[in-house]
Amino acid sequence: MSDIQVVHDPDRKRYRAEIDGESAGFAEYILTDDLIVFTHTEVDRRFEGKGVGSAIVRVSLDEVRSEGRRKVLPLCPFYKGWIGRHQEYVPLVYGVPESTATD
Repeated sequence: MSDIQVVHDPDRKRYRAEIDGESAGFAEYILTDDLIVFTHTEVDRRFEGKGVGSAIVRVSLDEVRSEGRRKVLPLCPFYKGWIGRHQEYVPLVYGVPESTATD
């Protein structure tokens, strides 16, 4: 299997993943001035268990971090669980004080 390519599609408010040119999954979001709210993540059954969801979350959160403008509100259970397992992303979460985010 080839690498997972994650592409930001701001017109559709999605991050989408492709493998060998095939759609493998996506994450939808709502954008405000201060927040990016991740609402739903979906992975095609053919690609489940291959890291597609994780790739989408990592790329999207890395982009949010690099922009440095918004906090993340993970309404999507997949995002919420993934961030819980990757503590280095907790400081991006809305409502988490910076001083306690990495304690």
